Amino acid sequence: MAALGGVTIASALSGCASPTDTASGVEQLDFWHLLSGGDGVTMAGLVEKANAQGKDFDAKQTVLAWGAPYYTKLAMASVGGRGPDTAIMHASRVPGYAPGGLLEPWDLDLLAEYGVQKTDYVDRVWEKGSLNGKQYSIALDAHPFILMYNTDVAEQAGALGADGQLKKITSTDEFVDVARAMQAVTGKHGLSYGYLADGAQMWRLWYTFFKQQDAQFDLSGTSAQVDTDAGVKAFEFMQTLLDGTICTPSGDYGTALSEFLSGDSGMLFTGVWELPTVLASGIAFDAQPIPTLFGTPAAYADSHAFTLPVSDRDEKRTRATYDFVTTLLKGSFGWAQAGHIPAFQPVVNSTEYQELLPQAHYAPAAEILNYDPEAWFTGSGSDFQNFFLETCQGVLLNGSSPQAGLDAFVARIDALMAKPNPV
Repeated sequence: MAALGGVTIASALSGCASPTDTASGVEQLDFWHLLSGGDGVTMAGLVEKANAQGKDFDAKQTVLAWGAPYYTKLAMASVGGRGPDTAIMHASRVPGYAPGGLLEPWDLDLLAEYGVQKTDYVDRVWEKGSLNGKQYSIALDAHPFILMYNTDVAEQAGALGADGQLKKITSTDEFVDVARAMQAVTGKHGLSYGYLADGAQMWRLWYTFFKQQDAQFDLSGTSAQVDTDAGVKAFEFMQTLLDGTICTPSGDYGTALSEFLSGDSGMLFTGVWELPTVLASGIAFDAQPIPTLFGTPAAYADSHAFTLPVSDRDEKRTRATYDFVTTLLKGSFGWAQAGHIPAFQPVVNSTEYQELLPQAHYAPAAEILNYDPEAWFTGSGSDFQNFFLETCQGVLLNGSSPQAGLDAFVARIDALMAKPNPV
């Protein structure tokens, strides 16, 4: 990793103040993120490419452990005014940080000067970075929950249309029929979906089906306002899928992925981040947004987004930071190759991207994405999804009451809402 763009692994907060300029006048920028594995290698390559363009910045990456360790250290650095020049956050976490004064808003005029503006974004992706009339994050991508499918299995099941893609599915009954037809081909399962001991996986699919009912999960008041009828309906359909024939009722994430890659199932519910793994397997597959089964197009998603943690940037360093971030946005085709949907629409609208498959087939998911309900305790890497696991896993694993599980989850959320934002 160190060879790919100057990556360092931070083990402490000492020394995280911005370094001085080099003798050449190039600004040495600190860039923090939590991207590891294949995403980390891809980001390192993008940073290296940006640094090589001969501009007035040279960015050094600091990669911190995903989840709570990252967000805790970022908050500590920002409180002390020693934050990095820019840092990646999940867009769903920004509402918990900006109100506490841990982030500085972006100067939209300066951003436009470097060639990035609101009109370059899908509305709901841009608006997710806004709070109280200020823009606190600029999205790099959208990474939704999608449906991948084995085209060989789908063809044998009679599920492909004349265009070679999965026929349009518009109801739960149609989806079940297609899944059972694929199961007849594989002899094992029609669908793979891993959720066991994984609150994030549970939440992503449930929230997709919940929002497809145009249902509300509002955390803006003193208690959670949740459409429990829609929530129960989503759980009941998930129970139908986890019947042991369509899909195993007790699969974890890794097992579900392996099953799909080995051809033992025809479809897979997963995130776009899994694209490199599926491509490497060599199976014939395609991908699309999760079919609209409940009337309203919707998909769970989050975004990796650039933020400005509180720091002592002067004007020159600020301009270098804006130049660096916008350079990465304009060069995000490489990020698209790794599976993520670029948030910067000129990249998505390019001929190069439209010829990139299956990415171009699932890119419309960015138009229908839904982020976590806004609260200080929600978002990727938070305990919110763990609480969903603790209260609702039995609904899927043991067939326990969807109403009871959802009521327990809402009660847990209400207890959190009574507490102040710790940051």
